[in-house]
Amino acid sequence: MTEADAKAIIYGVAIGDALGWPIELMKMDKIQIIYGERGIQEPPDPARISDETQTTEAVIKALIDAGDEDVDGIMKALTHHLIEWSQSPENNRAPGHTLTEAVRTMEAGISWRESGLPQKGNGSVVRIAPVGYFFQHDLEKLKQVSIAVGLATHTHPTAVAACVAAAYLVKLGLDEVPVDQFTDRILAITRDMDEEFGGAVRKIGHVMGWTDEMAALNYIGAGWMADEAVAMAMYSVMKHPDNFARAVSRSVNTAGDSDSVGAVAGAVSAAVTGLEGIPPEWINRLENFDRLTELAEKLAKKRLEVFG
Repeated sequence: MTEADAKAIIYGVAIGDALGWPIELMKMDKIQIIYGERGIQEPPDPARISDETQTTEAVIKALIDAGDEDVDGIMKALTHHLIEWSQSPENNRAPGHTLTEAVRTMEAGISWRESGLPQKGNGSVVRIAPVGYFFQHDLEKLKQVSIAVGLATHTHPTAVAACVAAAYLVKLGLDEVPVDQFTDRILAITRDMDEEFGGAVRKIGHVMGWTDEMAALNYIGAGWMADEAVAMAMYSVMKHPDNFARAVSRSVNTAGDSDSVGAVAGAVSAAVTGLEGIPPEWINRLENFDRLTELAEKLAKKRLEVFG
């Protein structure tokens, strides 16, 4: 089922991105005026993607090219594909400042080890899901590559820990680990990385029993920072583990960075529910559906070649 898993995760990122992008930067009262009390509940048709999905594609291409190489080999490939994306006419979806500046630094010939900025925004965690899929059965490599992919743009320890967590959540979903174990597992794998990230994750336990899910999400954060985006995505999936549509719609209906939280939640929820859990009509609405499908198929083939 590795190809189906690859498709699920890539579609999940894109759907979460496309569902959240129309309401990014909107206040919740305006979202409710436009879409109703529960907020936006399904992606538009066509479901347009933004830089969250585009940079995820860059990571996928790097893994296809160099997934069998060491971290430096993978990062050399990722540098190429991020620069390629940056120079593309498709780079017109308002990417974040930190991401843009870091890629510009790479373009000037600076190594990925020195290109990142000391920021903890969510621009690194939104692209990390393919790493969790590809290295599902190699935890040490998952951590190493997640850290490197994050450091290339965001060097703050909170953002780096969030990258490891976001990739590991995809692995946990694919491994069919019960969602009620997610918090402990994430705290364990990031224990020695950053306490601030751990604090955001611990908020989930405080709000899981709340009946007002919107208030719970707001308590965790707004999603602009990497730790908040991952914790909000975790909460949404843990609250609706068997329902991709509800988990992702829950994650994006916030006054914060809706498409970023949605991209993370979409990947994790897709890993939990599988491809069959994603509404087919949502998949069919995706901008660049054929390209995303082809990338998923190539990624699955590469994983099979590397790990058998």
